[in-house]
Amino acid sequence: MKKEDLFDDDFLKQFKTGDELTSFLKDIQKRGIEKMLEDELDGHLDYEKHQKSNGGNFRNGHSKKKIRTSFGESEISVPRDREASFNPMIVPKRGSIVDGIENVIV
Repeated sequence: MKKEDLFDDDFLKQFKTGDELTSFLKDIQKRGIEKMLEDELDGHLDYEKHQKSNGGNFRNGHSKKKIRTSFGESEISVPRDREASFNPMIVPKRGSIVDGIENVIV
């Protein structure tokens, strides 16, 4: 499937202003970042969510974090692990600016 086929003309016609489109893109970006963080944690723990763990480190909920992107400020949910050894590459600990993430998501 091509990227262009994801959103047809009828879907795009629902956006009446630039602000509505920007808000939609901001939400898509937020969901994409959160999904990438979940996948990073899967790789870090070496098991996927809802599977049995082989090691002693487990998922330990989520924390909220405010980030700044080209679409403005967003609050994302960042997954945690029990040992606090998970340091995401997409949004590093103690970091709040995400540069160029649009290119990664698209």
